[in-house]
Amino acid sequence: MAVFAEEVNLAGYTTLRLGGPARRFVEATTEDDLVSVVRGADRDGEPVLVLGGGSNLVVSDDGFPGTVVHVGTRGVQQIADEPGRVLVRVQAGEEWDPFVARCVADGLAGVECLAGIPGRVGATPIQNVGAYGQDVSETIVEVRAYDRTTGTIVKLDAAACRFSYRNSVFKGSDRYVVLEVTYSLREAEESQPIAYAELARTLGVELGARVPLKEARDAVLELRRAKGMVLDPSDPDTRSAGSFFTNPILDPEQLAELERRVAERLGPDVDFPRYPESPGPDGAPRVKTSAAWLIDRAGFAKGYALGPVRISSKHTLALTNPNGARTADLLALARRVRDGVRDAFGVELVNEPVFVGVRL
Repeated sequence: MAVFAEEVNLAGYTTLRLGGPARRFVEATTEDDLVSVVRGADRDGEPVLVLGGGSNLVVSDDGFPGTVVHVGTRGVQQIADEPGRVLVRVQAGEEWDPFVARCVADGLAGVECLAGIPGRVGATPIQNVGAYGQDVSETIVEVRAYDRTTGTIVKLDAAACRFSYRNSVFKGSDRYVVLEVTYSLREAEESQPIAYAELARTLGVELGARVPLKEARDAVLELRRAKGMVLDPSDPDTRSAGSFFTNPILDPEQLAELERRVAERLGPDVDFPRYPESPGPDGAPRVKTSAAWLIDRAGFAKGYALGPVRISSKHTLALTNPNGARTADLLALARRVRDGVRDAFGVELVNEPVFVGVRL
């Protein structure tokens, strides 16, 4: 049965430890409760915020003037698929990192490089969670969700999810409440081909090599810990929402402008990270560059502080709350970084976390 409370401070439910009170807070531990609470709130015209692990949220200091539904559903089911593959159906409230560990222990490849990411399974298709050369869009085959527009439970295949870089049909819309995610994983003792240069160097292998699943997971955890990206109550740098800005994707005109500004600001022999990206809607070629590189070269080094908030001392992309800040403080730092990068390089950084009641 769902558990109801009032005026619950949301800071305790986000990894940033920021956010004001929810007018009404509901802990939903079954799918029926989750759907029932959302349906009832919609019927009553009550605003709804669906909350998982809170690792990708920036919540207003004023809190949320409606019903917050905390997703606590549990359950993992493995189903034999085609030879050499297993379908794994996972309830939205399952914690993500323990799920990855379970897959590695069970000899299922496809998510091993996504170890250490905080949050719950239901958030992974929304954000198209990815790291170290893997994205969940590579393994998700179906998402079951409650459609708030039609009042029905629907199934969306991978194409219907419309996955793109850190985006999906779910992001930026309140239409769907994710209930269950199905992944298709490969039965194997070795990882998927290592596709990220930093991870390959850590493992001591060439790009495209495969390594034992546990070695891949352990190496990713090592890298993430070094960047303050594995939750640790004793480490203030982990009091963040992970990467605060997405890596910019540039069309030819934007790329030429960045090249001009880098040469002008840093010298003609200085280059910047660039990686091939899928063409844009018009078919024009695109490249992805590094938000962290741009932030650092615009003058915002690791540890850069503004009042009680700062850039992580370990990772330029993480904005942290080490000293009991407010959300307004964090946003002030985010705006300064965004505007500084735009002024220096002409690139507009976009926030990766979901904003609730605030904007940049």
